[in-house]
Amino acid sequence: MDKIAVLIPCYNESKTIEKVVTDFKRVLPEAVIYVYDNNSTDGTDEIARKAGAVVRYEYQQGKGNVIRRMFRDIDAECYIMADGDDTYPAEFAPEMIKKVFERNADMVVGDRLSSTYFTENKRPFHNFGNSIVRKSINILFGTDIKDIMTGYRAFSYQFVKSFPVLSKGFEIETEMSIHAADKNMFVENVIIDYRDRPEGSESKLNTFSDGFKVIKTIVKLYRNYKPMGFFGGIALILAILSVLLFIPVLIAYHDTGMVGNFPTLFVSLFIMLAAIQSFFAGMILQTSCQKNRQDFEMQLQRLKDERDRK
Repeated sequence: MDKIAVLIPCYNESKTIEKVVTDFKRVLPEAVIYVYDNNSTDGTDEIARKAGAVVRYEYQQGKGNVIRRMFRDIDAECYIMADGDDTYPAEFAPEMIKKVFERNADMVVGDRLSSTYFTENKRPFHNFGNSIVRKSINILFGTDIKDIMTGYRAFSYQFVKSFPVLSKGFEIETEMSIHAADKNMFVENVIIDYRDRPEGSESKLNTFSDGFKVIKTIVKLYRNYKPMGFFGGIALILAILSVLLFIPVLIAYHDTGMVGNFPTLFVSLFIMLAAIQSFFAGMILQTSCQKNRQDFEMQLQRLKDERDRK
């Protein structure tokens, strides 16, 4: 088992990968640098190998797929994850690692948004999207994570080996943050400097299509992790709609003693039934989630014993 593993997922980062590997080797001489190449066509893998990294491959396209492979393959006491585009300074890695070893943090977030991100990043929609995602998740899940979508993070062994990677692409960071919030993992924030990509290096993130995937991921995970909130909210909306439809029928009955609009009455009743069904579905699924959390705590204990044996 490695003491510290630096994980760098890469796709066509030939202009920056040598510097990224060299910087981490200088700052963390005791670490093993792993570069996982994701079907690059510009020689990223060879450049990384010459710079001193251990190069491996993931042939399913997408950052989520690469991270899934990394987390399965590599055993380490502490992991640092960074992108290969030289936007995250390696100098902050020791502080992040210190929080894992000394404060028993499960995940340490490299917080760009509290420092230079909004001035360095030249893509205004990215800035807006990061702010919206951060606020949404912190409100929905009751957390205080400063940067939800940062690609610069440190992890404990237990986090990496217990994290079920479901995302295939750039929504992976959002999934990590929500998983940590739901499972009551200890999350720390470290403010880092952010620098935009150097000239000639292009982002693989599509603002709109990947942004839509992130929003979809938030909704899906909120449904899975907070079913009472999700289905309870639907039940409340349906109940209000049912009452609004029923009130005119009730008023007409009060005034005339007759039900003058049976279709509206029936629709109102069916919507109320749907609301009740949604409410009880949320209650049942919430109980299942509670059982899953109990099982997860037992899994963490098994992982601790496994790590100690290694």
